[in-house]
Amino acid sequence: MEIRDYLRVVRRQWWVVAAAILVALSVTQVINKRTTPEYAASAVFFLSSARDGASSVLEGSMFVAARLKTYTELLTGEQMVKEIAGATKNGLTNDEIEERITVTTDGGSVLLTVTITDTVPSRARAIADVIVSRFPPLVQTLEKRTPEAGPAVVVEIVQPVMLDPEPVSPRPLHNDALAVAVGLLIGAAIGVIREISDSSIRVAGVLPALTGLPVLALIPVDRKVRRRFFGREIGPFVSDSRSARAEALRQLRTNVQFADRENPVKILAVTSAMPGEGRSSTACGLAILFAEAGQRVLIVDAELRRPRLAAFLGREGSAGLTTVLVGAASLDQVLQPWGTGLWLLASGHRPPNPSELLGSAKMEELIAELRDRFDKIIFDSPPLLPVTDGAVVAARADGALLLVRARKTTGAQVTAAVRALAAVDARLLGPVFNMVAAPRRRLGLPTSADTTGPPLPPVPRPGGWHAIALSGAA
Repeated sequence: MEIRDYLRVVRRQWWVVAAAILVALSVTQVINKRTTPEYAASAVFFLSSARDGASSVLEGSMFVAARLKTYTELLTGEQMVKEIAGATKNGLTNDEIEERITVTTDGGSVLLTVTITDTVPSRARAIADVIVSRFPPLVQTLEKRTPEAGPAVVVEIVQPVMLDPEPVSPRPLHNDALAVAVGLLIGAAIGVIREISDSSIRVAGVLPALTGLPVLALIPVDRKVRRRFFGREIGPFVSDSRSARAEALRQLRTNVQFADRENPVKILAVTSAMPGEGRSSTACGLAILFAEAGQRVLIVDAELRRPRLAAFLGREGSAGLTTVLVGAASLDQVLQPWGTGLWLLASGHRPPNPSELLGSAKMEELIAELRDRFDKIIFDSPPLLPVTDGAVVAARADGALLLVRARKTTGAQVTAAVRALAAVDARLLGPVFNMVAAPRRRLGLPTSADTTGPPLPPVPRPGGWHAIALSGAA
């Protein structure tokens, strides 16, 4: 991978990196709060040789350097620990006192630093004071050659005992900086792994090879649109008539109209490989656009397992397609107008045998009747792979649109969906790349500056809304 490839990964997987950093910071916050603060008291000793004469300076320095390891062990040895315990009477065991003493030496000098770390500042200072008072005499006693001669090594206190008023552990800023670095590395690694293992379709250029047909339209997400679900309106769920999504759906409408002039598409099935790829919203958007062009349009909710059109359009969904198929009502009794030139045939009650109903002779008779009464019939069809309902509906239509959701649908799912349509001799008009998160120019869609002529008149929606195309993952 090149640098720009890594930058693309960061741009697409930024939320993974951010989540990893937040998790790492959360862990460090817990550690910082649960860790008991520790304080440090330290002192520095300087060791020198007591040899006389300039010729012995080098030998004396080498002698002292060789003794540093011995003095390090002496400071944490049993004798010193016993003296500390007897002098301080702090209630700590010998092992606990030894654990609190840290001795460090610099390889290039004869300085010896002793650090006492304890959760109680006064106790750390008391232990350090005992070491400062007892260590030099102890060395002098051990290094004394003869009663008349002085010690071979002299220990001097360079830095008296100093107690750091701030805790040395935990160090919140240090831990947070470390957490950010670790989270960044882990997040970047996870992002790269996700990119490598992600088999979803990211660009429309691969769809012709998978389906054998050109892409009919690239439909972007309209993030300004608010939606309604299950009859609960949380805002207008349609895009503005001049939005990029509306322009893309107009392009799709044109491509459907001129897909085959000798065999025009009157009954259109809008389907997808899997749920959540935008079938319902795209079907509604196309229906509104065909009605805008002056045609009598019927949109049928053929998704009998999870119907959504009635909730989308604010209509009653308890009576509809299944009601007519079982003979409980006539077609005129369940048709519901929506705006000018558009009617809705809701799904009705959920049946126990949706595939059998959709493939029944009664369904064939109903389609023949609808063909005579409407100029365009659009079926919101079920997905093709989870159930067979979608293939049954597509087989009865004049043509089918296969919706592919950007960065969700995989190539294997598209291939399986095409095979499912071919198995029932359904006519696939082409794939539609849906929910594309990209600028309008990159989609090849016209902007307001590219559009010539007066704007198309919007279709009045009940309640006073003037809009054109549904948006969402329904």
